[in-house]
Amino acid sequence: MPRPVTLFTGQWADLPLTELAPLVKKMGYDGVELACWGDHFDPDQAAASKKYCAEKWALLADHGLTCFAVSSHLVGQAVCDLIDERHQAILPPDVWGDGNPEGVRKRAAKKLALTAKAARAFFNAKPGRGATDDFPAVVNGFTGSSIWHSLYAFPPTSQAFWDAGYADFAKRFGPILEAFDKVNVNFALEVHPTEIAFDIASAQRAVAAVKGHRRFGFNYDPSHLGYQGVDYVKFIRTFGDRLYHAHMKDVWWGHGDGTVGVFGGHVSFGDARRAWDFRSLGHGDINFEEIIVALNDVGYRGPLSVEWEDIRMDRVHGGTEAAAFVRKIDFPPSAVAFDAAFDKKG
Repeated sequence: MPRPVTLFTGQWADLPLTELAPLVKKMGYDGVELACWGDHFDPDQAAASKKYCAEKWALLADHGLTCFAVSSHLVGQAVCDLIDERHQAILPPDVWGDGNPEGVRKRAAKKLALTAKAARAFFNAKPGRGATDDFPAVVNGFTGSSIWHSLYAFPPTSQAFWDAGYADFAKRFGPILEAFDKVNVNFALEVHPTEIAFDIASAQRAVAAVKGHRRFGFNYDPSHLGYQGVDYVKFIRTFGDRLYHAHMKDVWWGHGDGTVGVFGGHVSFGDARRAWDFRSLGHGDINFEEIIVALNDVGYRGPLSVEWEDIRMDRVHGGTEAAAFVRKIDFPPSAVAFDAAFDKKG
């Protein structure tokens, strides 16, 4: 069977879930990947209240929808970051607190660990499944990074400096991953600029930093790799056993006027000078045929979750078109060898 097609609700968090759910169904999706902001998924309430979890599932079921993952990108970003005033705009008040950087990081870590408990409670409450934790739940998210600012290695940056950044990541995420392990939940990092892992090499280094912890894996997203020049299909084949979730998201590159490079030139998304921009699925330069083949080859059977971003397009038009696009390009792997019909025995 084709994989379920879901919509990541993060870019739609201005809409309450009661309004978004019927729209998601109308646009053609099977379910949602619930963001932990807006009113879409509250980890504190989910961890504490069976009623809250049941009501979320009832709301989804009323509109013929399901869910396979929750996402805590905003809180996760603050765990390892160098905190500044920008973080206040994306963090819950109880995580931001007085804004003291180390306090923010510690509160973010505590909230992310709680989100594992919340995800376990939520997916255990899924109708028809029963109260069991025998399947891994998934929390997608970011990690932030104490060394992202040193991306361009000047002043001269030693490997020891970067090693310290990965050690900081391991120190902060080690207890988080243990909390995830206790409740059978996987953390899926969306490899992305500003995170501890932003390409294949840095992702390998991140896995090594946490000593290959089984709860640390990836939310695959080709859009953050392609414009960097990273082989986004090779990423799948490199980390096949750690792909816990997959985003379908497009991007184009090489379309600017030559005045802005890959680092963005301090111009806004949608500026015609940009060398790259996120695009609605099928309107960018990502080769999704190769992605589906690779996902099949590594045995990924989870959802294909549309993360819709295209500043040039109406989002309902784009979201509807994207759902149809994913259904068109997805296909299940073959159950038999293509030349089996020629195999004569006896």
